[in-house]
Amino acid sequence: MNAEKAVDDFPVVCVGGSAGGLDAYIRLLKNLPADPGLAIVIVNHVRTVATRLHEILPRFTAMPVELITERLLIRPNHVFIIPEQRDLHVLNGEFRLEPISKPRGWPDVITVFLNSLTKHWHGKLIAVIVSGYDGDGAAALCGIKEVGGITIAQKLDTAGQPDMPESAIATGCIDLVLSPEEIAQELMRIMSCAG
Repeated sequence: MNAEKAVDDFPVVCVGGSAGGLDAYIRLLKNLPADPGLAIVIVNHVRTVATRLHEILPRFTAMPVELITERLLIRPNHVFIIPEQRDLHVLNGEFRLEPISKPRGWPDVITVFLNSLTKHWHGKLIAVIVSGYDGDGAAALCGIKEVGGITIAQKLDTAGQPDMPESAIATGCIDLVLSPEEIAQELMRIMSCAG
């Protein structure tokens, strides 16, 4: 039994991506300290292929990297990875997993998770959309801003596949357009202002 008490008042950064996302995740994590004070949740919108991000990314960050399981406590200074074939939600400071609600066509797992955060997370929300096909996540960005969150898209010329950041920018609800390295710097700037 996890003796840690769930809290939900620290910043959560949702990093949504798919094709070409690995490069962005690595470049972002390499430029963050081991204790940034926020939780990083990587929502990679692959549907059927088992993710290996929790095996690959520990080489590029000093933060613990965990594959999300049901009722896993959300903690700062950790990197969390969505498992395949699942929608991701939050409730009472924990992750909740449900069967993927859109099993065909382009997944919308990033949108689903961001919408859940706006309803059930009390800390600062930061949505980051990086390289990937389609426009997953875009539909939730205005909602993130409505609750006082910050929205960031990857600079198109730094993305292997610019569709997702392009769709995000097209919503008119993106605050900043940055390279992965600049995103890391901005996250630390936000944390220093919050402190």
